[in-house]
Amino acid sequence: MLIRFFTDGACSGNPGPGGWAFIIYDSHGCKKVSGNECETTNNRMELTAVVEALRYICDNSTMFDVCEIISDSSYVVNAINNQWISRWTINGWKTTRGDDIKNKDLWLSFKRYVSIIDNIGIPLSFKKVKGHSGNTFNEQADEEARRQCELAKEEGGALE
Repeated sequence: MLIRFFTDGACSGNPGPGGWAFIIYDSHGCKKVSGNECETTNNRMELTAVVEALRYICDNSTMFDVCEIISDSSYVVNAINNQWISRWTINGWKTTRGDDIKNKDLWLSFKRYVSIIDNIGIPLSFKKVKGHSGNTFNEQADEEARRQCELAKEEGGALE
C-alpha cells in the first residue's frame, strides 16, 4: 500500500522561531506529527519535517510497503531529485563555490534514514507540490507547521 507523507516547515523571521510537521495519509485516514525550535531557519524546518518523516518510516517499517514524501520545498526536493546530495558528498559537503553545506547534520541524518529504508526494501520517492495551491494535506501540514512556529514563540520550543 502506498503511504503519502505531506511535509512542511515554517519560520517566523529567518532565522527565528520555527515549526515543522508531516501528515501521513493512507487508506485509514491521516495522522499529524510535528515539533518546533526556538531559533532556526525556514529551510531547516522544511528539511526537519522530511527527516522526521523518514525516521517515522524507519521506526514503523512493518506498516509500509511503498512511501512517497511530498513537499512544497524546492530546497529539499531539488537536493534529493537533482542529486545535489551526491555531489555534496563527493565534494566533502561543500558547495560548488567551496562554502560549507547548510544543515549538514540534517542531510547526514537524511542519508542515514534513506539507506535504512532502502535496506529494508521499502520503495521511497519524493515529489514536489506547489505550496498554497489548494492541496488539502499540504495545507494541513503548513497549518500545523505554522501552529508549531507560534508555540515556539510562546513556549520556547517543544515536540509533540
